[in-house]
Amino acid sequence: MGAGDLDLVILSIIIGTLAGIVWSLRVLVIMEKRIARMDSNLLKITDKVLKEELKIETEEKEISTSLKSKKKK
Repeated sequence: MGAGDLDLVILSIIIGTLAGIVWSLRVLVIMEKRIARMDSNLLKITDKVLKEELKIETEEKEISTSLKSKKKK
């Protein structure tokens, strides 16, 4: 194994390492996009729950006022 062969092996190792780093970064970017989509979906869900909670609260107030007015009669 000559000096040229050793250089080729070292260069192959370096290129392989760089390819592994690039692949890992690609996977990280894909995962970040998925997490961002999950976050946006969670925000949509919490907005819907908040709207429903507000509806329930207004209905409760209406019911309590109607019951109070019936008790006064």
